[in-house]
This record gives sequence, structure tokens and C-alpha cells, in this order.
Amino acid sequence: MITSAQRAIVSSTVPLLEQGGEALTTHFYRLLLAEHPELRPFFNQAHQASGAQPRALANGVLMYAKNIDRLEAMGPLASQIVHKHVALQVMPAHYPIVGACLLRAIREVLGAELATDEVIDAWAAAYGQLAEILIGAEQQLYDAQAAAPGGWRGTREFTVLRKVRESAEISSFHLAPTDGGALSDFAPGQYIGLQLEVDGTQIRRHYSLSAAPNGKTYRISVKREPGGVASNHLHDQVQRGDTLQLLPPSGEFVLAASERPLVLISGGVGITPTLAMLEQALATGRQVVFIHCARNGKVHAFREQVEAAAARHPQLQRFYCYDEAAADAAPVPHAVGRLDSERLQAWLPAHTRDVDAYFLGPKPFMRQVRRGLRAWGLPDAQSRFEFFGPASALE
Repeated sequence: MITSAQRAIVSSTVPLLEQGGEALTTHFYRLLLAEHPELRPFFNQAHQASGAQPRALANGVLMYAKNIDRLEAMGPLASQIVHKHVALQVMPAHYPIVGACLLRAIREVLGAELATDEVIDAWAAAYGQLAEILIGAEQQLYDAQAAAPGGWRGTREFTVLRKVRESAEISSFHLAPTDGGALSDFAPGQYIGLQLEVDGTQIRRHYSLSAAPNGKTYRISVKREPGGVASNHLHDQVQRGDTLQLLPPSGEFVLAASERPLVLISGGVGITPTLAMLEQALATGRQVVFIHCARNGKVHAFREQVEAAAARHPQLQRFYCYDEAAADAAPVPHAVGRLDSERLQAWLPAHTRDVDAYFLGPKPFMRQVRRGLRAWGLPDAQSRFEFFGPASALE
């Protein structure tokens, strides 16, 4: 149990975390992955190399320290962490290992003068409190996944029924349980965890479910990333008839029940979860504005699917924006250039500003979208976004 004096000590370390939090978390990951190689499958090495994972952890640690007396002020961050942990099958036994490395990193980076025994004891108590909260929430989610009709816990083998090239960069994989058993539904916007063996090394990744639930199959749509170990393996090695190990659907970036007009905004492979959301919304008769941005027509995936949906549903408006002008017979977009605030606002509903907006894509793209929505007058409470990769602050 953390004491009030220990809470005060943790709060007092906020300035240190603001100045050197990323250095601390970078050292933490170096210790953890060097001394506990069995945990490497849980971490995307590309995110380690880019600094995205240390930055995300530094942001999370800082938020926790700032709000240790009112954890509810952390907002959706805790829920995002829980869902990502569950999608990777993080277990209670992992928490003491992580905690020990974090405390060592605090002592070694801050030094004995700042990281006194009292500071280390306070952070040990604080980490214990956070671990208890996360473990409890994760256990509830594990139990719910296993108890759902067609649900499961741990890995389950799926067979690739179809592999479809969607664009120059994205391919879809249609997956069905190899055991022929029932398959749990999911909330559009959620993702699955995928456990792969690549060159004798186990890795785990998240991929959005890109089609609405049908009780029989899942679809993931994967962009080939330059140097991406998992994405290149899927594109080059995995074929129809192969099997993959899936972890149950997770994620809290889901379409909330509402009668407001819906605005879906995506950049690049960020389109994948919005496709399942689009299917769900159109089935209810909801008015939808669908905005997608891509570099060019060759990498624009699912345009034909969205066009077919627009032909069936007159309440759907769609707009496409390409960084580059169309060449040869490539599809023509509605606009060329970046999705600035003026262009975004021209495509938003003209008759009302009481809408729900969901957006995701590269972080600079999402920052621009959020600025545009705020300038248009949309309250933040009606604006939701998701990160591919480590959860982090948008601003």
C-alpha cells in the first residue's frame, strides 16, 4: 500500500521525468531486453530503434506520476495499455521483472544523490499500485474473452482462406479457425494479436480487423513496411492454406452507439479499422462522411469497396485526398495535397456540427486533423483517435 508521503515523493519527481524521462525509459528497455530475452517477442524492435516505445513509456510514467492522487485523470491511457497488454498476452508474472528493471533504471540514470532509498521505495510502492490495477483489469478482460461465444484464451490456430492484394502496399488475409469451431464477434475498430515465428524468433504484433464481424472469419489488412520483420514475412511467406496463431480481439477504439452523423478520417493504412466501423454504421442507416488520404492512387486500398458501399447507401459521402496528382489511368482524387484545416472543414457536414469523429493515421496527420476539428468547433469529447504502435500523447 502506497502512503501519502510516498505519493508526495513520486509527485515531486515529475520535473525530473519531464527533463529526462526518455533517457530513463531507454535505459530501462536496454536492461530489460538484455537480461530477459524471453520478453523480446512482446516488443516491436522498430519502435525501440525509432524511440517510439521509450517515448510512449516516458509519457505513461509521467502521466502516472502527475496523477497519482487521481488516477481517473489519466483518461483513456490506462484502458489503452490494458487492451494492448491483453492483445499480446502480458501475464502477472511479467510485472515483477519489469518493476525490478524500472527501479534499477531510475537509480542508475538519476544517480544516488537524486534516487535515494526513499525515492526508490516510493516508486516501488507506486509501481506496485499500478501493477495491481493493470493486472486486475487485464484478468477481467482475459476472462471475458474466454467466456464469449466462440472466444478463447491464449493462441488459437487460424487458416488463411484467402490472400488478397488491396494496393501496391497492402494485402488482406482472410482467416478462419482451423478447428472449425465458433468464432467470437468483436467491436468494429478492434485489433487482434498475431504470434509469428520468423527465422526462428518469436514476435507478436497487433493488426486491426478490417471487416465487420460475421461469425465465421476475420480479415486483417497489412501494409508492407520497409524493414518490417512481421509485415514482410506476411507479404512474402504466408500464403493461402498456411496457418497463423491468433490472440483474441482487443482494443477500446470502437464505435460508440450514437445517432449523430459519423465522420471517419484516415491516412494510409489507418483506413483498416474504419472499414469495419463504416459497415456497422451504414447498417443502421447512420449518415457517414468518409475521408481518406493516401500518397497516390496506387497505394490507396479499398477504394472500390467504399465506392460500392456509396452506391448502396445514399447517406454515405466519401472524399479522397492524395499527396500526389493522379498519373496515367490512376484513380482521380477529390483533392491533391495535404488535408489542411480548410479542406477538411469543406468536407465536413454543412448542416450540423454535432457529429462524432474518429480518425487515425500517421501522428503528424492526426495532429492536423485534430487541429482542424477543433477549429471547426467540434468538442474533444466527440473526437476519438487511435495510435498504431505504442500509445502516446498526440500533443
